[in-house]
Amino acid sequence: MEQTSLFTIADNEPLASRMRPKNLSEFVGQNHLLGQNKILRKIIESDNVPSMIFWGPPGVGKTTLARIIARETKSEFITFSAVTSGIKEIKKVMEEADNNKKIGIKTIVFVDEIHRFNKAQQDAFLPFVEKGSIVLIGATTENPSFEINNALLSRCRVFVLKELSNEDIFTILKRAINDQRGFGKTNIKISDEYLKIIANFANGDARAALTTLDMVITNSDENEDGSINITKNNIEECITKKTLLYDKNGEEHYNIISALHKSMRNSDPDAAVYWLARMLEAGEDPIYIARRITRFASEDIGLADTNALNVAINVYHACHFIGMPECNVHLTEAVIYMSLAPKSNSCDIAYQQASLDAKKMIAEPVPLIIRNAPTKLMKELDYGKGYQYAHDFKDKLTTMECLPPSLIGKTYYHPGVKGNEIKFKQRLEQIKEWKKNHKNNK
Repeated sequence: MEQTSLFTIADNEPLASRMRPKNLSEFVGQNHLLGQNKILRKIIESDNVPSMIFWGPPGVGKTTLARIIARETKSEFITFSAVTSGIKEIKKVMEEADNNKKIGIKTIVFVDEIHRFNKAQQDAFLPFVEKGSIVLIGATTENPSFEINNALLSRCRVFVLKELSNEDIFTILKRAINDQRGFGKTNIKISDEYLKIIANFANGDARAALTTLDMVITNSDENEDGSINITKNNIEECITKKTLLYDKNGEEHYNIISALHKSMRNSDPDAAVYWLARMLEAGEDPIYIARRITRFASEDIGLADTNALNVAINVYHACHFIGMPECNVHLTEAVIYMSLAPKSNSCDIAYQQASLDAKKMIAEPVPLIIRNAPTKLMKELDYGKGYQYAHDFKDKLTTMECLPPSLIGKTYYHPGVKGNEIKFKQRLEQIKEWKKNHKNNK
């Protein structure tokens, strides 16, 4: 009875947990780091593992990879949670690791969602990382440059883990069907087409894909012979999205984001909201859409409505705070605002034209008059000589030239004639007229 009970508990363990890879040969994805002769594989195989940060989206194997590293290097594996681990708990475990090192036991400390640890918690690891008592492996979905203390980050190597491809997810699902740890003991009849639908729905998240597969099989009827035949109905009932013609990394992804951009650019809020819904209902990351809207706010609206960028940034943060499905209304607000705002691409054009000259004249020296002169030698070399400080002048304007001599008179910014740019155009004309008059009066 006891053995049966234990067996049942193991079978009831979530599929994603049962199918967790145990070694590098089972690990799927991240070939740029773990392929033959790639840097992370060489580090692991040489048993010379430094403290490191795994940065990547959910479900790509950050925790699994840390466990594999511990197993491959015969190290103790300790995990920490930002919610339950205070400074006292961290220091206690660190001291135990310090003592273990003295008797030849290596310790890998895995910190999931390390970006959630506050400064004091992160600092508690620092002395033990410095003296090599532990190997710290932190996992984060956020940019470590902004979320991890500089002192700790400088002592860790950062490895960027990429979103799994649909082919990677398909491989993982196929293994789950055939492997004894998954459904290998059961006769599951499911077509590759249906596995690909689940893979596409998962959006690069292996854990989500395995959870969906588990749900589909659990909720399907068993035949008299004990086999389970998976139908399209079973898939649709669990996914709840009947139309999945959307590949995050494929052509349709770019077609639909293009449709969203062009609808906003064409001041068509109805079309913009429709294409937004197409993306969100197919499982697109709302943060990705918020980023594209932020770009649009400057590329296609710019100075015609300077509040557009504020709206875009606020919506980006709202998506971070709330997530799906609630943040759909914030994104809807943003795309309607962008659609109705006055349009101008003058900022984008200005940069594109300036970048052409910058590339052609990459070695063009900065005029001496606008160089800083922090040292005596620089002053002797005429750095900053003749510089005119605009605030010292009545109109806060000077006739000083700031472009390199070969580009004097070149114009990059040509204001549009919509929204706020009408005022900017008038102001720019006043400045140019003032400079022309005062240059002539010299």
